[in-house]
Amino acid sequence: MNILNFFKPVSSWSAEKVREFLAGNDIKEFNLVDVRTPEEYKERHLPGARFIPLGEIEKRLNEIDPKKPTIVY
Repeated sequence: MNILNFFKPVSSWSAEKVREFLAGNDIKEFNLVDVRTPEEYKERHLPGARFIPLGEIEKRLNEIDPKKPTIVY
């Protein structure tokens, strides 16, 4: 499977819209992926976020459920 199958162009969401989405949906219903540096992730991350540094996305695609919406930050 190709990385482009997971990440299709979509409009960006504001931080407020993401907060509303997270508050109104079960974490089991979507993928939440933190692609920042290890230091940034350790300092602070959203509850339930899977840490996959941007440089590792392609080799770790199997960890992201393609049937669920994905939020990447």
